[in-house]
Amino acid sequence: MTADSIVVLGAGGHAAVVIETIRAAGGFVVAGITDPNPITPDVLGVPVLGDDDRLPEIRRSGIGKAVVALGDGLLRQKLAKRLLALDFELPPIVHPTAIVSPSAVIEAGVVVMPGAVINAHAHICALAIVNTGAIVEHDNVIGPAAHVAPGVSLAGNVRVGERTMIGVGSAVRDGIRIGADAMVGAGSVVVADVDDRMTVVGNPARPLRRHLGLDM
Repeated sequence: MTADSIVVLGAGGHAAVVIETIRAAGGFVVAGITDPNPITPDVLGVPVLGDDDRLPEIRRSGIGKAVVALGDGLLRQKLAKRLLALDFELPPIVHPTAIVSPSAVIEAGVVVMPGAVINAHAHICALAIVNTGAIVEHDNVIGPAAHVAPGVSLAGNVRVGERTMIGVGSAVRDGIRIGADAMVGAGSVVVADVDDRMTVVGNPARPLRRHLGLDM
């Protein structure tokens, strides 16, 4: 395999969008997929090579890059840790239709989907997802393995915690802090800070429940 070959972990719908993003961006050839429970033998013509136990063999074959195409933030982090231990590189994947400020920081393993906007001095931490059409305004910090869903609008100086999910179509006021492992329900309008592990919903968003702690 050539040096620009990449393996995708995950064979679901999110993986299909990631594969198309890789193809649109250029620079990598998607060599295969690993998934313990694939629904089909391939995704968009990319073969499923087996489960994640194939990763050491795949690395020895000369494929040195990988992307974790799974929506669950905790699982992304666990698999990324395994990939790094096998000496895979986790390059950021950015769709060419995304608008990314030259002063923004995009860390390893990040995926930025079509039509997203990432403005000045924003910082997208490792393994985060900025999904289709999401707006991440100036000076935002999107925590590790967080997910900014399609159509989300984050005003300036927002902080999103580790593994937090900002649901589709939500809006967050400037200066808001959203804790780790939190969840913002679809279509919510966040005008006050959100604690760790809290789910908030509605307009304005109000607490619904607190999650249990997570174990890495």
